[in-house]
Amino acid sequence: MKHTRNPVGSHVPVAGGLATKGLAYARELGCETVQVFVANPRGWATPPGSPAEDEAFRAACAAESIPAYIHAPYLINFGSHSPETVEKSVASLHHSLRRGREIGALGVVVHTGSATQGRDRAEALEQVRRHMRPLLDELTHEDDPYLLLESTAGQGYSICSRTWDFGPYFDALDHHPKLGICLDTCHVFAAGHDLTGPHGMHRALDQLVETVGEGRLKLIHANDSKDVVGAKKDRHANIGQGHIGEDAFRALMKHPEMDGVPLIIETPGGQSGHTADVELLKKLRDG
Repeated sequence: MKHTRNPVGSHVPVAGGLATKGLAYARELGCETVQVFVANPRGWATPPGSPAEDEAFRAACAAESIPAYIHAPYLINFGSHSPETVEKSVASLHHSLRRGREIGALGVVVHTGSATQGRDRAEALEQVRRHMRPLLDELTHEDDPYLLLESTAGQGYSICSRTWDFGPYFDALDHHPKLGICLDTCHVFAAGHDLTGPHGMHRALDQLVETVGEGRLKLIHANDSKDVVGAKKDRHANIGQGHIGEDAFRALMKHPEMDGVPLIIETPGGQSGHTADVELLKKLRDG
């Protein structure tokens, strides 16, 4: 795979086929990296996928040097008070990780979840350890994806929203070698990290490295924020049109920890908005 310091791409729709529809959309946007769903993001179904589409997607990504990622369903919560939700979370994440290997994905992104009904965070993390750790231990194949933890915007009883919250989460999972981080810029901004100003973005990334060590940051969800810092609201804005601003994204791609880390947008505006955001991030990177 050719080396681009920060490949830029988008989450792409795949109704109609991973390769047939997903990669076609990605090419129209000029994506250098892609993220997909392999199941209904708001359901528990675990569909088998299409072997033909899987192979076409995998082959095209390899031939065109496109790093691919999966976003696991939103319902997954290993910190839930509900045994049924935890059981379904295990099955759903296991499915996403298996599908990741089948399509050649480099990582599977999963939200870090909440200690629902105000449960003790330590108790929730022990549950994370008990149920998520075995899934990590199954990642023994050379082409297995990384499991990428994505913090939330700090709403409710979030287990992990600030950069230092990744520390206890990584401790619970024994800093497993297949464990990484997907950092969502809107989420960490909403959680209270001011990414603006001459040093805001670098300060947040420095804190992340201090917490989990070098090399754990594997993916960025590049989203501006419709709300102010610390609002605890997960509302994405197009790049440069929110409260984070262009300068922060320019600074992001200059941090030493970002070498080789792809950026995926999850912004509003449909195809035209996505195209503009991908082009702008490339301009900020290459300018």
